[in-house]
Parts: sequence; structure tokens; C-alpha cells
Amino acid sequence: QVQLVESGGGLVQPGGSLRLSCAASGSIFSIYTMGWYRQAPGKQRELVATITSGRRTNYADSVKGRFTISRDNAKNTVYLHMNSLKPEDTAVYLCGTTILGDDYWGQGTQVTVSS
Repeated sequence: QVQLVESGGGLVQPGGSLRLSCAASGSIFSIYTMGWYRQAPGKQRELVATITSGRRTNYADSVKGRFTISRDNAKNTVYLHMNSLKPEDTAVYLCGTTILGDDYWGQGTQVTVSS
């Protein structure tokens, strides 16, 4: 069993920055690929970024150059550093992982980009 808890969301002005955190417990965190996803109202959930156990990263084209995913295995935590935020980045952000074929998700944290 894996528990994922996100934090760090909030209201930010366009051009601002936020750092999201996802704390994991209940399994061997360091060996699994972790991902950040987002879901805006009326839209499907979309992949934002992933990071492998070897810290190889992958990003959606819409966030490349603005967002950075990182992980601290000692703290069982994955981060999403978001810069140059745009109104279209407004969504619920969730972290997730797949372990032995089972998908695990956190409850999500709201990010709202608005002036």
C-alpha cells in the first residue's frame, strides 16, 4: 500500500512561481518512477512531468522550460517547481505512481493562476 500526499498549491499571479511537494509512504519510494499530473475543470487528466529512479525526467511540451520535477529519496518526496505560471496552468495537480501494475494517486492540490 502506498499513500501519496500533495501540498504547496495556492493562488498565484501570472508569471509567479510555486513549488509542489508529494510525500510518499508505505513502500520503497526510491525505485519507482513518480509523476505529476493535472486536471482542469471539464478536461481530462494530463501528464505534466515524470522522474525515474535514475532521475531521468520527461515533460509535457506545455511546461518545458518552466517546470522542473525533482525527487529527494531520503525524504520520500517528489517536487514540482513551477515558474512563469500562466492562467492555463490552473488545475488540480496530483502525483501518481504505478507499482506492480497498480496505480496510486494523491488527493491533489489546487493551483490557481489569476490576477
